[in-house]
Amino acid sequence: MNATQINKEILRLAIPSILANITIPLVGLVDTAVVGHIGNAVAIGGIAIGSMLFDLLYWNFGFLRVGTSGLTAQAYGRNDQSTQVRLLHQSVLTAVVAALIIWLLQYLFLEVVMLLMPCSNDVAQIAKHYFYIRIWAAPATLSLMALRGWFIGMQNTFATMIIDLTVNVVNIVASVGFAFYTKAGVLGVAWGTLVAQYSGLLVAVMILAVKYKFVWKRLPTSTLIQDTKMLFRLNGNLFIRSLCFMVVYIGFTSLSSSYGDTELAIASIIMKLFMLFSYFTDGFAYAAEAMTGRFIGLKNFDDLKKTISWLIVWTLFISIIWSLIHIFWAKDMIYLLTSDIELAASSMQYKLWIITMPLLGGLAFLWDGVFIGAADGISVRNAMIEAALAFIIAYLALFKAWGINALYLAYAMHLLARSLSLTIRYFNSTWTKA
Repeated sequence: MNATQINKEILRLAIPSILANITIPLVGLVDTAVVGHIGNAVAIGGIAIGSMLFDLLYWNFGFLRVGTSGLTAQAYGRNDQSTQVRLLHQSVLTAVVAALIIWLLQYLFLEVVMLLMPCSNDVAQIAKHYFYIRIWAAPATLSLMALRGWFIGMQNTFATMIIDLTVNVVNIVASVGFAFYTKAGVLGVAWGTLVAQYSGLLVAVMILAVKYKFVWKRLPTSTLIQDTKMLFRLNGNLFIRSLCFMVVYIGFTSLSSSYGDTELAIASIIMKLFMLFSYFTDGFAYAAEAMTGRFIGLKNFDDLKKTISWLIVWTLFISIIWSLIHIFWAKDMIYLLTSDIELAASSMQYKLWIITMPLLGGLAFLWDGVFIGAADGISVRNAMIEAALAFIIAYLALFKAWGINALYLAYAMHLLARSLSLTIRYFNSTWTKA
Protein backbone atom coordinates (compact mmCIF):
# COMPACT_ATOMS: atom_id res chain seq x y z
CA MET A 1 0.00 0.00 0.00
CA ASN A 2 1.23 3.50 -0.76
CA ALA A 3 0.94 6.49 1.61
CA THR A 4 -2.37 7.66 0.12
CA GLN A 5 -3.98 4.24 0.48
CA ILE A 6 -2.71 3.86 4.04
CA ASN A 7 -4.03 7.26 5.11
CA LYS A 8 -7.40 6.61 3.47
CA GLU A 9 -7.68 3.38 5.43
CA ILE A 10 -6.60 5.08 8.65
CA LEU A 11 -9.23 7.77 8.20
CA ARG A 12 -11.89 5.24 7.18
CA LEU A 13 -11.42 3.51 10.51
CA ALA A 14 -10.62 6.55 12.65
CA ILE A 15 -13.29 9.06 11.59
CA PRO A 16 -16.34 6.99 12.63
CA SER A 17 -14.71 6.36 16.00
CA ILE A 18 -13.89 10.05 16.44
CA LEU A 19 -17.43 11.09 15.53
CA ALA A 20 -18.82 8.62 18.04
CA ASN A 21 -16.21 9.42 20.66
CA ILE A 22 -17.01 13.13 20.50
CA THR A 23 -20.40 12.28 21.98
CA ILE A 24 -18.89 10.19 24.80
CA PRO A 25 -17.32 13.14 26.65
CA LEU A 26 -20.38 15.19 25.74
CA VAL A 27 -22.31 12.80 27.97
CA GLY A 28 -19.88 13.57 30.78
CA LEU A 29 -20.04 17.27 29.98
CA VAL A 30 -23.84 17.21 30.03
CA ASP A 31 -23.90 15.21 33.27
CA THR A 32 -21.47 17.63 34.90
CA ALA A 33 -23.34 20.61 33.50
CA VAL A 34 -26.72 19.26 34.68
CA VAL A 35 -25.39 18.68 38.17
CA GLY A 36 -23.49 21.97 38.12
CA HIS A 37 -26.61 23.92 37.22
CA ILE A 38 -29.13 22.26 39.56
CA GLY A 39 -26.69 21.28 42.30
CA ASN A 40 -23.47 22.56 43.91
CA ALA A 41 -19.90 21.46 44.56
CA VAL A 42 -21.17 18.67 46.83
CA ALA A 43 -23.41 17.32 44.07
CA ILE A 44 -20.61 17.54 41.47
CA GLY A 45 -18.29 15.71 43.85
CA GLY A 46 -20.90 13.04 44.61
CA ILE A 47 -21.52 12.29 40.95
CA ALA A 48 -17.74 12.30 40.32
CA ILE A 49 -17.25 9.71 43.08
CA GLY A 50 -20.18 7.68 41.78
CA SER A 51 -18.76 7.70 38.25
CA MET A 52 -15.36 6.77 39.64
CA LEU A 53 -16.88 3.67 41.26
CA PHE A 54 -17.91 2.43 37.83
CA ASP A 55 -14.51 3.31 36.41
CA LEU A 56 -13.09 1.07 39.12
CA LEU A 57 -15.48 -1.72 38.13
CA TYR A 58 -15.56 -1.50 34.37
CA TRP A 59 -11.98 -0.54 33.59
CA ASN A 60 -10.96 -3.78 35.24
CA PHE A 61 -13.01 -5.52 32.57
CA GLY A 62 -11.48 -3.48 29.76
CA PHE A 63 -9.92 -6.70 28.46
CA LEU A 64 -13.38 -7.61 27.13
CA ARG A 65 -12.89 -4.98 24.44
CA VAL A 66 -9.14 -4.71 23.94
CA GLY A 67 -8.44 -8.43 24.12
CA THR A 68 -11.22 -9.18 21.69
CA SER A 69 -10.26 -6.53 19.12
CA GLY A 70 -6.62 -7.58 18.64
CA LEU A 71 -7.27 -11.30 18.29
CA THR A 72 -10.31 -10.72 16.08
CA ALA A 73 -8.32 -8.39 13.81
CA GLN A 74 -5.67 -11.05 13.36
CA ALA A 75 -8.37 -13.65 12.58
CA TYR A 76 -9.83 -11.19 10.07
CA GLY A 77 -6.43 -10.81 8.42
CA ARG A 78 -6.18 -14.62 8.11
CA ASN A 79 -9.81 -14.79 6.85
CA ASP A 80 -10.48 -17.24 9.71
CA GLN A 81 -14.26 -17.01 10.14
CA SER A 82 -14.56 -19.83 12.69
CA THR A 83 -12.15 -18.05 15.05
CA GLN A 84 -14.05 -14.79 14.57
CA VAL A 85 -17.28 -16.47 15.70
CA ARG A 86 -15.63 -18.23 18.62
CA LEU A 87 -14.02 -15.04 19.92
CA LEU A 88 -17.36 -13.21 19.84
CA HIS A 89 -19.17 -15.95 21.74
CA GLN A 90 -16.40 -16.34 24.30
CA SER A 91 -16.19 -12.60 24.96
CA VAL A 92 -19.93 -12.02 25.32
CA LEU A 93 -20.33 -15.06 27.57
CA THR A 94 -17.48 -13.79 29.76
CA ALA A 95 -19.19 -10.38 29.94
CA VAL A 96 -22.52 -11.84 31.08
CA VAL A 97 -20.90 -14.00 33.76
CA ALA A 98 -18.87 -11.02 35.01
CA ALA A 99 -22.03 -8.87 35.22
CA LEU A 100 -23.80 -11.49 37.34
CA ILE A 101 -20.83 -11.61 39.72
CA ILE A 102 -20.87 -7.80 39.98
CA TRP A 103 -24.56 -7.88 40.87
CA LEU A 104 -23.93 -10.44 43.61
CA LEU A 105 -21.04 -8.46 45.14
CA GLN A 106 -22.35 -4.92 44.62
CA TYR A 107 -23.09 -4.11 48.28
CA LEU A 108 -19.75 -5.43 49.54
CA PHE A 109 -17.86 -3.62 46.80
CA LEU A 110 -19.55 -0.30 47.48
CA GLU A 111 -19.11 -0.38 51.24
CA VAL A 112 -15.44 -1.35 51.07
CA VAL A 113 -14.55 1.32 48.49
CA MET A 114 -16.47 4.07 50.29
CA LEU A 115 -14.66 3.25 53.55
CA LEU A 116 -11.41 4.02 51.74
CA MET A 117 -12.74 7.19 50.10
CA PRO A 118 -11.94 10.43 52.00
CA CYS A 119 -15.03 12.52 51.24
CA SER A 120 -17.79 14.25 53.17
CA ASN A 121 -20.92 12.34 54.22
CA ASP A 122 -23.09 14.41 51.87
CA VAL A 123 -20.88 13.56 48.90
CA ALA A 124 -20.85 9.87 49.91
CA GLN A 125 -24.65 9.66 50.08
CA ILE A 126 -25.08 11.05 46.58
CA ALA A 127 -22.42 8.66 45.27
CA LYS A 128 -24.15 5.64 46.83
CA HIS A 129 -27.56 6.52 45.42
CA TYR A 130 -25.97 6.98 41.99
CA PHE A 131 -24.25 3.59 42.25
CA TYR A 132 -27.34 1.60 43.21
CA ILE A 133 -29.22 2.93 40.18
CA ARG A 134 -26.55 2.54 37.53
CA ILE A 135 -25.34 -0.91 38.66
CA TRP A 136 -28.31 -2.56 36.91
CA ALA A 137 -26.80 -1.65 33.56
CA ALA A 138 -23.82 -4.00 34.14
CA PRO A 139 -24.83 -6.79 31.69
CA ALA A 140 -25.38 -4.30 28.89
CA THR A 141 -22.24 -2.29 29.63
CA LEU A 142 -19.90 -5.30 29.73
CA SER A 143 -21.49 -6.98 26.71
CA LEU A 144 -21.08 -3.77 24.73
CA MET A 145 -17.37 -3.77 25.59
CA ALA A 146 -17.00 -7.21 24.02
CA LEU A 147 -19.12 -6.28 21.00
CA ARG A 148 -17.22 -3.04 20.35
CA GLY A 149 -13.92 -4.90 20.43
CA TRP A 150 -15.22 -7.50 18.01
CA PHE A 151 -16.53 -4.90 15.55
CA ILE A 152 -13.21 -3.03 15.65
CA GLY A 153 -11.34 -6.25 14.98
CA MET A 154 -13.66 -6.88 12.03
CA GLN A 155 -12.53 -3.48 10.63
CA ASN A 156 -16.05 -2.11 11.15
CA THR A 157 -15.75 1.05 13.21
CA PHE A 158 -18.93 2.30 11.52
CA ALA A 159 -20.87 -0.24 13.59
CA THR A 160 -19.23 0.98 16.79
CA MET A 161 -20.10 4.53 15.77
CA ILE A 162 -23.78 3.66 15.41
CA ILE A 163 -23.78 1.91 18.78
CA ASP A 164 -21.95 4.72 20.55
CA LEU A 165 -24.09 7.43 18.98
CA THR A 166 -27.20 5.58 20.14
CA VAL A 167 -25.87 5.15 23.67
CA ASN A 168 -24.67 8.71 24.00
CA VAL A 169 -27.62 10.50 22.42
CA VAL A 170 -30.06 8.46 24.49
CA ASN A 171 -27.91 9.12 27.57
CA ILE A 172 -27.93 12.88 27.04
CA VAL A 173 -31.67 13.10 26.33
CA ALA A 174 -32.66 10.71 29.12
CA SER A 175 -30.35 12.30 31.70
CA VAL A 176 -31.68 15.79 31.02
CA GLY A 177 -35.24 14.48 31.01
CA PHE A 178 -34.92 12.58 34.29
CA ALA A 179 -32.98 15.38 35.99
CA PHE A 180 -35.21 18.31 35.05
CA TYR A 181 -38.64 16.73 34.55
CA THR A 182 -38.85 14.08 37.28
CA LYS A 183 -38.15 13.98 41.01
CA ALA A 184 -34.82 12.23 40.37
CA GLY A 185 -32.92 15.52 40.37
CA VAL A 186 -29.15 15.08 40.05
CA LEU A 187 -29.61 11.29 40.13
CA GLY A 188 -31.35 11.57 36.78
CA VAL A 189 -27.92 11.22 35.18
CA ALA A 190 -27.71 7.67 36.60
CA TRP A 191 -31.14 6.73 35.22
CA GLY A 192 -30.13 8.18 31.87
CA THR A 193 -27.05 5.97 31.73
CA LEU A 194 -29.10 2.87 32.63
CA VAL A 195 -31.58 3.41 29.80
CA ALA A 196 -28.82 4.29 27.32
CA GLN A 197 -26.75 1.14 27.88
CA TYR A 198 -29.61 -1.22 27.11
CA SER A 199 -30.54 0.89 24.07
CA GLY A 200 -26.99 0.44 22.74
CA LEU A 201 -27.07 -3.31 23.35
CA LEU A 202 -30.29 -3.59 21.36
CA VAL A 203 -28.70 -1.76 18.41
CA ALA A 204 -25.58 -3.98 18.56
CA VAL A 205 -27.68 -7.13 18.41
CA MET A 206 -29.59 -5.71 15.43
CA ILE A 207 -26.30 -5.05 13.58
CA LEU A 208 -25.19 -8.64 14.20
CA ALA A 209 -28.55 -9.93 12.98
CA VAL A 210 -28.37 -7.94 9.73
CA LYS A 211 -24.68 -7.91 8.75
CA TYR A 212 -23.11 -10.89 10.53
CA LYS A 213 -25.66 -13.67 10.29
CA PHE A 214 -22.88 -16.28 10.42
CA VAL A 215 -22.24 -15.54 14.12
CA TRP A 216 -25.65 -16.84 15.19
CA LYS A 217 -24.90 -20.50 14.64
CA ARG A 218 -24.75 -22.46 17.88
CA LEU A 219 -21.22 -23.46 18.82
CA PRO A 220 -20.58 -26.74 20.66
CA THR A 221 -19.05 -26.51 24.12
CA SER A 222 -15.78 -27.99 22.85
CA THR A 223 -15.45 -25.11 20.37
CA LEU A 224 -16.20 -22.48 22.98
CA ILE A 225 -13.35 -23.68 25.19
CA GLN A 226 -10.95 -24.02 22.23
CA ASP A 227 -7.79 -21.91 22.53
CA THR A 228 -9.00 -20.36 25.78
CA LYS A 229 -5.48 -20.60 27.19
CA MET A 230 -4.16 -17.94 24.81
CA LEU A 231 -7.25 -15.76 25.29
CA PHE A 232 -7.10 -15.90 29.07
CA ARG A 233 -3.34 -15.32 29.11
CA LEU A 234 -3.84 -12.16 27.07
CA ASN A 235 -6.82 -11.07 29.15
CA GLY A 236 -4.90 -11.77 32.35
CA ASN A 237 -2.15 -9.37 31.29
CA LEU A 238 -4.76 -6.80 30.26
CA PHE A 239 -6.52 -7.21 33.60
CA ILE A 240 -3.29 -6.39 35.46
CA ARG A 241 -2.92 -3.39 33.14
CA SER A 242 -6.43 -2.28 34.11
CA LEU A 243 -5.61 -2.59 37.81
CA CYS A 244 -2.65 -0.27 37.27
CA PHE A 245 -4.96 2.16 35.47
CA MET A 246 -7.09 2.10 38.60
CA VAL A 247 -4.13 3.00 40.76
CA VAL A 248 -3.68 6.13 38.65
CA TYR A 249 -7.23 7.20 37.83
CA ILE A 250 -8.91 6.22 41.08
CA GLY A 251 -5.89 7.47 42.98
CA PHE A 252 -6.19 10.81 41.20
CA THR A 253 -9.86 11.23 42.14
CA SER A 254 -9.42 9.90 45.67
CA LEU A 255 -6.40 12.09 46.43
CA SER A 256 -8.05 15.18 44.94
CA SER A 257 -11.05 14.59 47.24
CA SER A 258 -8.71 14.75 50.24
CA TYR A 259 -8.11 18.44 49.41
CA GLY A 260 -11.80 19.24 49.85
CA ASP A 261 -15.02 19.25 47.83
CA THR A 262 -14.00 22.28 45.76
CA GLU A 263 -10.67 20.76 44.64
CA LEU A 264 -12.49 17.49 43.87
CA ALA A 265 -14.93 19.39 41.65
CA ILE A 266 -12.04 21.19 39.88
CA ALA A 267 -10.18 17.92 39.33
CA SER A 268 -13.34 16.39 37.88
CA ILE A 269 -13.71 19.29 35.43
CA ILE A 270 -10.05 19.13 34.35
CA MET A 271 -10.24 15.37 33.85
CA LYS A 272 -13.37 15.78 31.71
CA LEU A 273 -11.43 18.19 29.46
CA PHE A 274 -8.58 15.70 29.13
CA MET A 275 -10.97 12.87 28.40
CA LEU A 276 -12.41 14.97 25.57
CA PHE A 277 -8.94 15.06 23.99
CA SER A 278 -8.40 11.34 24.57
CA TYR A 279 -11.51 10.44 22.64
CA PHE A 280 -10.12 12.19 19.56
CA THR A 281 -6.84 10.30 19.74
CA ASP A 282 -8.65 7.06 20.59
CA GLY A 283 -10.14 7.15 17.10
CA PHE A 284 -6.63 6.65 15.73
CA ALA A 285 -5.84 4.13 18.48
CA TYR A 286 -8.83 2.04 17.35
CA ALA A 287 -7.59 2.30 13.77
CA ALA A 288 -4.21 1.12 15.08
CA GLU A 289 -5.82 -1.90 16.76
CA ALA A 290 -7.66 -2.91 13.60
CA MET A 291 -4.85 -2.33 11.10
CA THR A 292 -2.04 -3.68 13.27
CA GLY A 293 -3.93 -6.90 13.91
CA ARG A 294 -4.97 -7.26 10.27
CA PHE A 295 -1.45 -6.75 8.88
CA ILE A 296 0.03 -9.17 11.42
CA GLY A 297 -2.62 -11.71 10.41
CA LEU A 298 -1.64 -11.15 6.79
CA LYS A 299 2.07 -11.19 7.73
CA ASN A 300 2.41 -7.89 5.86
CA PHE A 301 5.08 -6.28 8.01
CA ASP A 302 6.10 -3.60 5.52
CA ASP A 303 2.62 -2.02 5.45
CA LEU A 304 2.39 -2.51 9.22
CA LYS A 305 5.42 -0.30 9.86
CA LYS A 306 4.34 2.33 7.33
CA THR A 307 0.87 2.46 8.91
CA ILE A 308 2.26 2.94 12.41
CA SER A 309 4.48 5.79 11.19
CA TRP A 310 1.50 7.62 9.71
CA LEU A 311 -0.57 7.00 12.85
CA ILE A 312 2.16 8.69 14.89
CA VAL A 313 2.03 11.74 12.58
CA TRP A 314 -1.75 12.02 12.95
CA THR A 315 -1.60 11.67 16.74
CA LEU A 316 1.10 14.29 17.23
CA PHE A 317 -0.83 16.71 14.99
CA ILE A 318 -3.99 16.32 17.06
CA SER A 319 -2.06 16.68 20.33
CA ILE A 320 -0.54 20.00 19.25
CA ILE A 321 -3.88 21.36 18.00
CA TRP A 322 -5.61 20.42 21.24
CA SER A 323 -3.00 22.14 23.40
CA LEU A 324 -3.39 25.29 21.29
CA ILE A 325 -7.14 25.17 21.84
CA HIS A 326 -6.57 25.07 25.59
CA ILE A 327 -4.13 27.98 25.42
CA PHE A 328 -6.74 30.28 23.86
CA TRP A 329 -10.10 28.89 25.00
CA ALA A 330 -9.58 26.98 28.27
CA LYS A 331 -11.85 29.30 30.25
CA ASP A 332 -14.67 29.01 27.70
CA MET A 333 -14.50 25.23 27.84
CA ILE A 334 -14.59 25.25 31.64
CA TYR A 335 -17.70 27.44 31.63
CA LEU A 336 -19.45 24.75 29.60
CA LEU A 337 -19.12 22.50 32.64
CA THR A 338 -20.19 24.81 35.45
CA SER A 339 -22.03 28.08 35.98
CA ASP A 340 -20.23 28.56 39.31
CA ILE A 341 -18.01 31.60 38.64
CA GLU A 342 -15.72 30.98 41.62
CA LEU A 343 -15.27 27.32 40.70
CA ALA A 344 -14.42 28.22 37.09
CA ALA A 345 -11.95 30.90 38.21
CA SER A 346 -10.28 28.46 40.59
CA SER A 347 -9.98 25.89 37.78
CA MET A 348 -7.99 28.39 35.71
CA GLN A 349 -5.19 28.24 38.30
CA TYR A 350 -4.33 24.86 36.74
CA LYS A 351 -4.28 26.03 33.12
CA LEU A 352 -0.67 24.89 32.65
CA TRP A 353 -1.67 21.31 33.38
CA ILE A 354 -4.69 21.58 31.08
CA ILE A 355 -2.38 22.66 28.24
CA THR A 356 0.37 20.12 28.94
CA MET A 357 -1.65 16.91 29.27
CA PRO A 358 -2.48 16.45 25.54
CA LEU A 359 1.18 16.79 24.56
CA LEU A 360 2.14 14.04 26.99
CA GLY A 361 -0.82 11.73 26.47
CA GLY A 362 -1.26 11.38 22.70
CA LEU A 363 1.43 8.80 22.03
CA ALA A 364 0.47 6.82 25.14
CA PHE A 365 -3.03 6.27 23.77
CA LEU A 366 -1.79 5.43 20.28
CA TRP A 367 0.79 2.90 21.43
CA ASP A 368 -1.89 1.14 23.46
CA GLY A 369 -3.82 0.62 20.23
CA VAL A 370 -0.78 -0.67 18.34
CA PHE A 371 0.25 -3.17 21.02
CA ILE A 372 -3.34 -4.32 21.57
CA GLY A 373 -3.69 -4.98 17.84
CA ALA A 374 -0.53 -7.06 18.09
CA ALA A 375 -2.07 -8.93 21.06
CA ASP A 376 1.12 -8.08 22.96
CA GLY A 377 -0.39 -8.07 26.41
CA ILE A 378 2.92 -8.39 28.23
CA SER A 379 4.26 -5.10 26.86
CA VAL A 380 1.18 -3.03 27.66
CA ARG A 381 1.03 -4.65 31.10
CA ASN A 382 4.64 -3.86 31.94
CA ALA A 383 4.43 -0.32 30.55
CA MET A 384 1.38 0.42 32.69
CA ILE A 385 3.06 -1.01 35.79
CA GLU A 386 5.94 1.39 35.19
CA ALA A 387 3.52 4.27 34.62
CA ALA A 388 1.67 3.55 37.87
CA LEU A 389 4.95 3.51 39.75
CA ALA A 390 5.88 6.85 38.18
CA PHE A 391 2.57 8.30 39.38
CA ILE A 392 3.04 7.03 42.93
CA ILE A 393 6.70 8.07 43.24
CA ALA A 394 6.13 11.56 41.83
CA TYR A 395 3.23 12.28 44.18
CA LEU A 396 4.89 10.90 47.31
CA ALA A 397 8.06 12.86 46.57
CA LEU A 398 6.37 16.23 46.11
CA PHE A 399 2.94 16.40 47.78
CA LYS A 400 4.26 18.00 51.00
CA ALA A 401 5.93 20.82 49.08
CA TRP A 402 3.56 21.20 46.12
CA GLY A 403 0.18 20.23 47.53
CA ILE A 404 -2.39 19.31 44.91
CA ASN A 405 -0.04 20.43 42.10
CA ALA A 406 2.02 17.35 42.93
CA LEU A 407 -1.02 15.29 42.01
CA TYR A 408 -1.29 16.89 38.58
CA LEU A 409 2.45 16.43 38.05
CA ALA A 410 2.17 12.77 39.05
CA TYR A 411 -0.58 12.25 36.49
CA ALA A 412 1.58 13.91 33.81
CA MET A 413 4.52 11.68 34.74
CA HIS A 414 2.42 8.54 34.30
CA LEU A 415 1.52 9.67 30.76
CA LEU A 416 5.15 10.36 29.93
CA ALA A 417 6.24 6.99 31.33
CA ARG A 418 3.66 5.15 29.19
CA SER A 419 4.72 6.96 26.03
CA LEU A 420 8.45 6.39 26.54
CA SER A 421 8.13 2.79 27.68
CA LEU A 422 5.99 1.67 24.74
CA THR A 423 8.10 3.61 22.22
CA ILE A 424 11.19 1.71 23.38
CA ARG A 425 9.31 -1.59 23.34
CA TYR A 426 8.05 -0.99 19.81
CA PHE A 427 11.56 -0.66 18.41
CA ASN A 428 12.56 -3.84 20.25
CA SER A 429 9.45 -5.85 19.33
CA THR A 430 9.54 -9.11 17.37
CA TRP A 431 6.09 -8.78 15.77
CA THR A 432 7.18 -5.90 13.48
CA LYS A 433 9.68 -8.14 11.71
CA ALA A 434 9.06 -10.58 8.89
